[in-house]
Amino acid sequence: MISLVKELWRTLLFLFSIQFWRMGLLWTFSIVFSHHQLIKDFFCSQRPKSYYRCSPCVVPVRPVAVVTGATSGLGFYTAYELSKEGYVVVLVGRSQQLLLEAERKIKAWNRNAHLKAFQVDLSSVESIILFRKSLQQWLSDSDLHSSIQLLINCAGILATSPRTTADGYDQMIGTNYIGAFVLTNLLLPLLESSNVSSRIVNVTSFTHRNVTDMQVDDRTVSGKRFLSYMQYPYANIYEYSKYPGVVQTNILREVPSLLSLSAHFVLKYLGLLQSPEYGVSSIIDAALAPPGTSGAYFFGGIGRTIEPSILSRDAGLALKLWETTSNLLSTTPFGTEED
Repeated sequence: MISLVKELWRTLLFLFSIQFWRMGLLWTFSIVFSHHQLIKDFFCSQRPKSYYRCSPCVVPVRPVAVVTGATSGLGFYTAYELSKEGYVVVLVGRSQQLLLEAERKIKAWNRNAHLKAFQVDLSSVESIILFRKSLQQWLSDSDLHSSIQLLINCAGILATSPRTTADGYDQMIGTNYIGAFVLTNLLLPLLESSNVSSRIVNVTSFTHRNVTDMQVDDRTVSGKRFLSYMQYPYANIYEYSKYPGVVQTNILREVPSLLSLSAHFVLKYLGLLQSPEYGVSSIIDAALAPPGTSGAYFFGGIGRTIEPSILSRDAGLALKLWETTSNLLSTTPFGTEED
């Protein structure tokens, strides 16, 4: 009875918060707008650019794909689909138990799957560095080429209360953005040493359209500025730092169950909620797009792309963000690794 009262009270607090209504209204508008783009482009004389899939060459050596967030949702189904394409899939996740369960399930569905699991905390710079070293050692000890062909940054969280990483960053930004930044930079040499075309796929979100202006400085990029707010702006931070989309995953696990179930019901009723099995199609489209494809925003499956927000295409802002993040990380073990 006490737990029920606590859950109802927590639900009411969420229901009357600005952040909840930002999610409910602006996020719904963003997904509707994205689908509107698909429909509009379909009926326009100039069709949107679509890409066909190119299956990887698996001889003489199988290609290697690294997938973060591979224990559930989109990350799990991405790993499964890539295993069917012939990739050796490196599963990256925080929980050893969930990694074992994901590995077992994928092998049950695809008996020919080639998998390797690594336990990594993507909110920790030190953990990512240790992973890079372990991955290099594993590649050296295997009969694979000492390189990787595909990196898919899929991991993400939606934290509804403030908390910090071991490095002192906001945990949501640390996991969703900084972790992906560090991992990508550390794995670049392995991607660049591939003897075939290699690629990085960043799983982003339609919610990025709600970001109309962005302050780029150390306190914002690290998330420390948000930790001092009276009400933690979790919806805004999620939009800044990316992630998945209206796909039925456990990304809303910190939202009261009554509200998350209601949101899933409404979106499913409106035809806007996809299952992970279907939602993963755009990720696989991006992963298997023809060599040379770069900078495209895949959305809606069957190789289709749409235009992202104007702000996301601001090259000057992107450069400033890159430099600020690099400077921020220069005092961490990542700075030493870069040197």
